[in-house]
Amino acid sequence: MRIDCERVIAAIQGLARRADEPCCAYVYDLDALRCHSAHLVASLPPCCELFYAVKANSDVPILKTLAPWVAGFEVASGGELALVREHFPDVPVVFGGPGKLDLELAAALRLGVELLHVESQWELERLAWLAREAGRSASVLLRLNLSLDDVPATSLTMGGRATQFGIEAGRLPECLAWLDRNPEIRLRGFHFHLLSHQLDAEAHLRLLAAYFRKVRQWQKEHRLDIRHINVGGGIGINYREPDRQFDWPAFSTGLKRLVQEKGMARYRIRFELGRYVSGFCGCYAMEVIDIKPCFGRHFVVGRGGTHHFRTPYAQGHSHPFFVLPVERWPYPFPRPEIRDAEITVVGQLCTPKDVLAADAPAARVRVGDWLVFPYAGAYAWHISHHDFLRHPHPAHIYLPVEENRHAASQ
Repeated sequence: MRIDCERVIAAIQGLARRADEPCCAYVYDLDALRCHSAHLVASLPPCCELFYAVKANSDVPILKTLAPWVAGFEVASGGELALVREHFPDVPVVFGGPGKLDLELAAALRLGVELLHVESQWELERLAWLAREAGRSASVLLRLNLSLDDVPATSLTMGGRATQFGIEAGRLPECLAWLDRNPEIRLRGFHFHLLSHQLDAEAHLRLLAAYFRKVRQWQKEHRLDIRHINVGGGIGINYREPDRQFDWPAFSTGLKRLVQEKGMARYRIRFELGRYVSGFCGCYAMEVIDIKPCFGRHFVVGRGGTHHFRTPYAQGHSHPFFVLPVERWPYPFPRPEIRDAEITVVGQLCTPKDVLAADAPAARVRVGDWLVFPYAGAYAWHISHHDFLRHPHPAHIYLPVEENRHAASQ
């Protein structure tokens, strides 16, 4: 996906002209998001559905842009469920995540959640009790933690080993026996999400093939009548090498072949993508407020920091950025600048961990210029510790969809 850099830059420049002090902002290109999501949905096989993982970015303008294109929303808390139902009362919703409270399970029953992704046997017990009390039934997928020999390695793994996510696959017979005794809980299928940050399309296809084999095996062994397979999300963004992103065209082509070869067209196969849907559409921009040398390194201090944009620290990388020059200079003394040097971009927090980019080459940076960090539309503002030091929050700018624009999504 390509954002409209001219629109993004114009929005930042407009904010800079209006501001009476250094500031920072998130800028989201909703037109690019629309095109990207429409492209993803159109390239999936007919039996596959794309749900958006709200946890990646729950801003209402983002959700409103996606709602016409995705099959529904995946939520992971009662708060996300309430937000989605407030603005989208009829959109299909699935509810996953560990540690669901009784109030959240009851809300899922009351608010018409299509499928609950059950994370433990104790959660099953509580859900059955709540369903009986409410005189309702509940449709569920069992989230299973599989141990597979060929699980590809990524930087974030949630399954295939001891984690807090899902039910150990070896306990499936026990769960099925319990379900036979509790007809108010209806098993519709299985949910898998073993890893995140997958950048290898072929490796991800192999993982899905393993999911499909397991489902077919269990269906035969236990005589199950199921039609749903949720394969989670997990497709990442390459922050370190932005020109080498996940090969979606190869993946979608391979998925069509895999569905045909494995006889999976009769199943409803769902994806819960978050980062790969909205991550490309946002930028974080910060005004430079200081430049200083220290023990042979050059630190560029920006307005803001990881309390606004935690992605680089959370992912352990130096985030790509570009410099947006600003010519206005209000002071009567020379403007600090640095040329042709490696710079480390930091924020305003009282911790040496407040680093957004380390030892990155820069041709020229001046105090008063802006640094713009792309790939900031997911797990950025929404995973950040906003109120540490009580600095002001950044502005949030949403560039509207232009119906007469036909920008390419890839």
